[in-house]
Order: sequence, then C-alpha cells, then structure tokens
Amino acid sequence: MNGFSIHRFFAIIRKEFIQMRRDRLTFAMMFGIPIIQLILFGYAINTDPKHLPMAILSTDNSQFVRSFAHALEQSQYFTVVDQFEHEDEARQALARGDVQFVLSLPSDFSQRLVRGERPPMLMEVDATDPSAVSSAVQVVNEVARTAFDRDLEGPLQKFTAQPGPAELRIHLMYNPDRLTQYNIVPGLMGVVLTMTMVVITALAVTRERERGTMESLLATPAVPIEVMTGKIIPYIVVGYVQVTVILLAARVLFQVPMVGNLGLLYLGALCFIAATLAVGITISTLATNQLQAMQMSFFFFLPSLLLSGFMFPFRGMPEWAQTLGQMLPLTHFLRVLRGILLKGNGFADIWPDLWPILAFGVVVMAFGAMRYRRTLD
Repeated sequence: MNGFSIHRFFAIIRKEFIQMRRDRLTFAMMFGIPIIQLILFGYAINTDPKHLPMAILSTDNSQFVRSFAHALEQSQYFTVVDQFEHEDEARQALARGDVQFVLSLPSDFSQRLVRGERPPMLMEVDATDPSAVSSAVQVVNEVARTAFDRDLEGPLQKFTAQPGPAELRIHLMYNPDRLTQYNIVPGLMGVVLTMTMVVITALAVTRERERGTMESLLATPAVPIEVMTGKIIPYIVVGYVQVTVILLAARVLFQVPMVGNLGLLYLGALCFIAATLAVGITISTLATNQLQAMQMSFFFFLPSLLLSGFMFPFRGMPEWAQTLGQMLPLTHFLRVLRGILLKGNGFADIWPDLWPILAFGVVVMAFGAMRYRRTLD
C-alpha cells in the first residue's frame, strides 16, 4: 500500500485548477456571482428609500405652500416632481405609479392658515409597497409640525403651538392596512414564472441536445422560428396554469383584493411568459449541457430578483441600478400585477410597463433565433 505522496497530492490540485480553468462558464460563475452579489447588496439595495416622487394638488401657490413643500424635500424623503390643479390628473398619476404621494391643499389654504382655522392638508399615499413608504409617512408628521414655524411670525406665532397651524390627514390608498402579503403574494407570481419558465425551457432544449434527439429535430424541414415557437407554446399553457393557481391561492389563502380586470392580467401574463420563455430558449442555444443551462438561468434570475423591486424598494436603489432594473421584464410585470390587482388599472395605465416587456421578448427572441440558426449550421 502506497503512503501519502505530497507530489501526487499537488498533482491532483494542479489538475483540478486546470479543469476549473477549462470550464470557463463555471469559472466565471464562481467569481462573477459573488461579485454581483457584493455590488448589489452593498450599493444597490436600500431598505430606506428617499427622494420618493410626490405631487402637489392645489391652486394655492403661496409662501406657506412652498415652505411646506420645501420642508418635505429638505427631509430627503420626498421630491416634488409635479403640481396639479385638477384632482383627476393627480389620481391618474398615483394610479400609474408616476408619483407615490399626492399632497392636496385647499385653494384658500393660506387665508385659513393666517385666520387660525387649522386648514386640512391631505397626503394620499400609494401603499401597495408598505416598506417603500413607511419611513416617509412617519417623517411627514414631524415636518407638518415644524414647517410653518419660520413663516408664522409676530401675531401669527401663536398658531405654531400644539396641535400645530394645519391639520395633516394621511390617506393610505390601495393597501390601507399596509399588509405585506398584498405586495408579496402578487409579486410571487412574477418570481415563480421567471424561475420556472427560464429554467424549464433552458433545460428542455439542452437535454435534447445531450440525448441526441436534437439531431432528429434538426433533420426536419422546420425553420428555427417554427421550432422555437413550437417549444414555447406548451410552456405558455403551463405558465397560465401557474398564474391561475397563484391567483386562487392569493384570493383564498391571503385575501388579496382583486379590483382590476383579470382578463387584462392574463394578457399581461402572456407577454411576460413569452419574454421569459424566450430567455430560456436563448440560454439553451448558448449552453452546451444542462449544468451550464442551470448556471446561466441563475445568472439571469439573481438580478431579476434583486433589482425588480420584489424584495427591496425599487426607488431606494441608485440610478444605475434602477436603469438595469428597468431593462428586466420582471420589474415591469410586478407593476402590471400590483396595478391591476390592487389599483384596478386599465390598459392605458399598464401600457407604459407592457411595451418594455414586449420589446424585451422580441429582442431576446431575435437573438435566440440567430443563435439557433448557427446551431443548425
């Protein structure tokens, strides 16, 4: 029996490093994924978002209104991006997600303030994502107590005493109880579809190549687009089954409200499923075996999960991370889902998030078709 040989030991270590270097995809994943996680968790993830978009609904443009808006911006939790004079415009901006807060002030706010009548200020909050707005809601109360102190001088200074010169009312919309499951459960639909559709299709085609059945398919007169769409459609049916099961569970188990049109939701789901399946097909044309297909699927799934706004507030991320997130179909599908289920959004409201999903699917499908043609050659 041979004893332990340090020479053989180092030879085996050297062999493993050589094999690791030859498998470039695995090598890249070993270093790429930790770096991506480090960057995303270190720089992009922020559970206390600031500079949230806010609009003012008022025809009063007095110094008092400007002072309050300025105080809100100074808190760094709000950024005034628009001012409306009509209530419908403000409601639509809130429903589309253009703004997360609408501050409504009566037209005679200033006159009532100097008369000491404690005029009302209504802050309407898009609470579909409670974690994104909870800190801002706490801050606005403090700002309301101190914002007018500098402007109320002389005989008006007495109005700065408790309970304050104006009455702040906060109205949480779409999710007034700030229930987390109203945000998480609909979002899970997008996450589940992303994970299963990409992985299943990527493995399905790669498995055929490994088993040798791909040659039979290549021998048929079918053109690439026919093969790709033929492979995608059965999984669209599977995706619809998943959507239906999750919707039933959301309603029965978690009592998630469904105030919008479910037909519109299924239309949005069709676009999203097609886009994710296109990713899976494209990955299958790049991977040479099932392990590589799984690794590449995870490479797509990880940023989708972290940058889409499912786990962490989207507006809490820096601009470069939001730009990357805007390129991912899951980001837009989450907005479509929450918009339809919680806000009752119509087609015009979801279209700004629907067309990026369609564009992503078309681009990826075109790239996959080109790759598939090369495989034929």
